[in-house]
Amino acid sequence: MAKSEKVTAVAEITEQFKNATATVITEYRGLSVGKLTDLRRALGAGATYSVAKNTLVKRAAAEAGVEGLDELFVGPTAIAFIKGEPVDAAKAIKTFAKDNKALVIKGGYMDGHALSVEEVNKIADLESREILLAKLAGAMKGNLAKAAGLFNAPASQMARLAFALQEKLEAENGGAAAPAAEASDES
Repeated sequence: MAKSEKVTAVAEITEQFKNATATVITEYRGLSVGKLTDLRRALGAGATYSVAKNTLVKRAAAEAGVEGLDELFVGPTAIAFIKGEPVDAAKAIKTFAKDNKALVIKGGYMDGHALSVEEVNKIADLESREILLAKLAGAMKGNLAKAAGLFNAPASQMARLAFALQEKLEAENGGAAAPAAEASDES
């Protein structure tokens, strides 16, 4: 590879690092071109899966300000650059890795720090953003219903107390409290 090609490749990878919300670094040793194509399809439009030389990736990561990944750039390395929500892409990679043992997740990078394999798997195990938002909305609605019940409770308690007091007065007066109340209403 000529020097100008390397400079161009580093610039492209640097740009991908800067534009990505997250990256997942994998080892693809033993995967056919067809399997890599299947993985790219599984990732969808929100992610790109690139194979590059480790020296170029290290240089590009340094230029992009990405630190803590140098030890991952050993052996055949491919990187999934994820734009948008990382959960779906991480799920696709984890699922593909289960079905294809040749794909090994090495780690990743998100929100300014390196991710271990366990952290990438935790991200993959999360539910999608839409489901989490729906659950949050349901929880908020439930709390609002509880609050409405609490706000209505004093009024209903007061009504029950007044009714119990009226019954007690009627029982003590032998039923005379009700006609007295009716007499006062008529005047």
